[in-house]
Amino acid sequence: MVRIFLLIRSLDRGGAERQVVELASGLVDRGFHVTVCTFYDGGALRPHLEATPAVELVSLGKKGRWDVGLFLWRLQRAVRRAKPDIIHGYMGIANELSVVLGRLSGAKSVWGLRASNMNLSRYDAVSRYAFRAGALASRFADAIIVNSEAGRAHHAEHGYRSDRMVVVHNGIDCERFRPDPEARARLRAEWQITPDERLLGLVARLDPKKDHATFLKAAAELSKREPRARFVCVGAGAEAYKAELQVLARDLAIADILRWAGPRDDMLAVYNALDVLVLSSSFGEGFPNVVGEAMACGTPCVVTDVGDAALVVGETGAVVPPSDFVALADGMHSVLILPEVKAKTLGEAARDRIVSKFSKEALIGATAEVLRASLRSAR
Repeated sequence: MVRIFLLIRSLDRGGAERQVVELASGLVDRGFHVTVCTFYDGGALRPHLEATPAVELVSLGKKGRWDVGLFLWRLQRAVRRAKPDIIHGYMGIANELSVVLGRLSGAKSVWGLRASNMNLSRYDAVSRYAFRAGALASRFADAIIVNSEAGRAHHAEHGYRSDRMVVVHNGIDCERFRPDPEARARLRAEWQITPDERLLGLVARLDPKKDHATFLKAAAELSKREPRARFVCVGAGAEAYKAELQVLARDLAIADILRWAGPRDDMLAVYNALDVLVLSSSFGEGFPNVVGEAMACGTPCVVTDVGDAALVVGETGAVVPPSDFVALADGMHSVLILPEVKAKTLGEAARDRIVSKFSKEALIGATAEVLRASLRSAR
């Protein structure tokens, strides 16, 4: 039995974190012994893994960015106890740590890269240094799994070791994410959305790369054309940034038709409640999970052309340039005005595309193949 040590910062809400949950349980079903190790305690997604007894969960109890010494000591102890064949880092410093820990324990190091076209000027100096350090350390990885073609090109361009990169797109649980009219009706009632109103939503944490400002400006533009349009932002983030966005919404005169829903655990209901899912990111996306999950629920998507978003959507939605609120409003409008029958057909095509090309089973199978191959690779 191959022993995998999956290392990730946390199990909070997020696309990468959801993929770890899917991957861990799926690898167990394929005969791997899986330990998931998180830097921080808790996390909204932790109960999902706790419901899979075969997955061993370890938390290192990190207290903050500068809690380093004890954290590293606890991490080394966890690796010694797990005796892994492969240490699979999942983003950021977890990747670099997998190399060091692999050398110390004799395990192979497999990286996970999940972003593309990062605008590092929008982040702090530590983040910029970490990205450059990652390029140097990547030469020691035994395999590098990238979740998008755009991500592979971006990292290779910035000096990451390209000859060991393999693209494995994210996988969507199409049994969990599915059309659900009852969930739709329930959440729309909670949000006080009437049957004749059209709801467009942005599901994303409050982060500069998600470009909420462009979404808000597009919403203001669309509301001039379509008085039935209503908008919702789902996701958490820094309160100061949220306050800035709320001021912008008031300045745009859309505060009365916009809901700030915060983080939600009932994502099936969220996607079903929407008539259109919008991705307004301006940079940094790899494979946007929210797009795949919404499509699996039969919800058409309008996305900016970042990462592999256009590849995921295909012909089942609209793709527009990033940072262009007029183009985004046009794309939203083009889907919103479809006759009911055509909108239903588009939603069905969206779900079929995810089921056939981006399923959870495809993710697990391809990842298992990369992991097994890494054991045969020479350093």
